[in-house]
Amino acid sequence: MFNSMSGDARVRVFARASSWIEGAAVRQLEQLLARRGVIAVAGMPDLHPGHKGPVGCAVLTDGVVHPDIVGTDIGCGMTAWRLDGELRRLRLDKAERALGRLGDRGGLDVDAAVARGVPPDVAAAHAEALGTVGGGNHFVELQTVHQLVDAAACAAEGLAVGDLTLLVHSGSRGLGPAVLARHPYDHGEGLALNTGGRAYLADHDVAVAFAALNRAVLAERAAALLGLDGAPWCDVPHNHVTLEGDRVLHRKGAAQADLGLVPVPGSRGAMTYLVRPDPRVAGALASLAHGAGRKRDRASMRGRRDKERERPNPVGNRVICADRRLAEEEAPEAYKPIADVVADLEAHGLARTVAVLKPVVTFKTARA
Repeated sequence: MFNSMSGDARVRVFARASSWIEGAAVRQLEQLLARRGVIAVAGMPDLHPGHKGPVGCAVLTDGVVHPDIVGTDIGCGMTAWRLDGELRRLRLDKAERALGRLGDRGGLDVDAAVARGVPPDVAAAHAEALGTVGGGNHFVELQTVHQLVDAAACAAEGLAVGDLTLLVHSGSRGLGPAVLARHPYDHGEGLALNTGGRAYLADHDVAVAFAALNRAVLAERAAALLGLDGAPWCDVPHNHVTLEGDRVLHRKGAAQADLGLVPVPGSRGAMTYLVRPDPRVAGALASLAHGAGRKRDRASMRGRRDKERERPNPVGNRVICADRRLAEEEAPEAYKPIADVVADLEAHGLARTVAVLKPVVTFKTARA
């Protein structure tokens, strides 16, 4: 039920033979096997090469944590909120102006950050980052329920076509890099749990909680700007470590699959699939694709939009991104087709689709 794409049985890539997976990404997966303590590696269908290692994978080790597998954006993930509103009542121009104001301010004061559970020392250094999106592929997106695929599951969730939702993708901002820098390690050797690994994990856990709070603050602000009541629905990290005994499970661009429903977004010009994972699939390490995954790297996208400027957004949503370089790097054509990625998940029994959500307004950055 999987395509190994590798000569080593410890590596599994959950994609069909027809799916676009770069050989360089599979080689990066295989290189992880040389690291201390690695037991198994799972590649998701959004797998693609990263600057320092593969993105879209989960790595299981025995007694060793490798901080660089997770990288700097510790705790990055997706938060979905339900909004008390319907598409048919939405004034699109007003919604676009409202979300454009997300870039006007950010951050909490130290006392407010501490009141929301941030340790005082972390709040003193990073409170101003709470409620900020960041760069890269991060975003805040107003969406609508476009299609009900599993009617019974949608009824249980109270979902109806035309309902409004929010999807927030962001992480721990400057805290993640600070945590990584605080814990020196040898590449390939990592940190044994009894000699530095648990200290890293303690700081890591603070960054994961900080990232979740950052997404919550962004969602709160977006809902308030839209003039709608909202409530958290699901929060799923995809850059983090979980621990069970001495077994260490690293996820890099792989959504945790044992937390309930998971939103799997495409590019800023594609649908989001709301799926129910099955975390029991052998070899998948209780993980799931976290999105479409890149098909073209950022450098190769620069300048392409000059030739394709007149191409309409594939699904017609409005995108707020005043940074021209970022707009080029994150153009829809940089990403794999999300429908193909989800089809891979379903083919391998990793998840089933509950609903399809359509983007309405996407905020990336208001900074020129």
